[in-house]
Amino acid sequence: MIKNFYKAYILLFFLFVGCSGDNADQIIAQTFVEQHGQLSVKGTSLVDKDGKTIALKGVSFGWHNWWPRFYNESTVAWLKSDWNCNLVRAAIGVEPEGAYITNPQKANECLDNVVDAAIENGMYVIIDWHSHGIKTQEAKAFFTRAANKYKGYPNIIYEIFNEPVEDSWETVKAYSEEIIKTIRAIDTKNVILVGTPHWDQDIHLAADNPIEGYDNIMYTLHFYAATHKQYLRDRGDYAIGKGLPIFVSECAGMEASGDGAINKTEWNNWLNWMKQHQISWVAWSIADKNETCSMIKDSTSPATGWKDSDLKEWGKIVKAALQ
Repeated sequence: MIKNFYKAYILLFFLFVGCSGDNADQIIAQTFVEQHGQLSVKGTSLVDKDGKTIALKGVSFGWHNWWPRFYNESTVAWLKSDWNCNLVRAAIGVEPEGAYITNPQKANECLDNVVDAAIENGMYVIIDWHSHGIKTQEAKAFFTRAANKYKGYPNIIYEIFNEPVEDSWETVKAYSEEIIKTIRAIDTKNVILVGTPHWDQDIHLAADNPIEGYDNIMYTLHFYAATHKQYLRDRGDYAIGKGLPIFVSECAGMEASGDGAINKTEWNNWLNWMKQHQISWVAWSIADKNETCSMIKDSTSPATGWKDSDLKEWGKIVKAALQ
């Protein structure tokens, strides 16, 4: 990348003229990914290249097929610089009209825009197969392409099933093993996130019967704080107690519908719970739909460089939580 070339050139210049390594590091600040490098899973924790527990925080883009205008480098860069995100999630829609099944080229273009921008900006990025049903062959094709293109980058996290709805854990597990096998034949290192039944709420079922034989696997839990309260945190505690590593790849403060009032008390309870367990989280979503969970006011708002006046209440709450 051009940016990385110039950083390397400047560093060599200072070393040549006698600048100490420490001073050069101060002049050329490392990106978040340069600091933490290759992620892996140790016990129930996500850890960085030095084996230290790390909790990533960021936001998810809305479905690419409905909000492609946000899938660009300037939006990713703004989320890093102004919102303090170290992680973004590219939600590549699968089933709806205009999504991956009917237009894979557009889906891959949107994906590449976000992933390339995250790499350029030194952020981690989730490649999210944003589906509610099993499409094994299509998922294999999608992740084969993504893994071949990005296997050399420590920035990458694969999310292989956004939210299973009607499928049992046994069915989801069998599907997940197929997709993990496909990815691991190409990319042996980067973390893979596995969905759990009932919109990623039945985390306890995965804890009782986890996938075996693979490293660097985590399991997703999703919550919407006005609907999902202490009972779901109790399930999370149970799963952690059984040794299951959890990643909150989607969450928000309103009802599970994505609409309704924000329950700030329960949102803060969830933030405290995730902080206590050092769990990574991603807030939903960078979109401009007329609903509570879409963070941008409307389609007349810019795709990046937002002022607070461009943000809905939920966007302001998430931005504050990321600081």
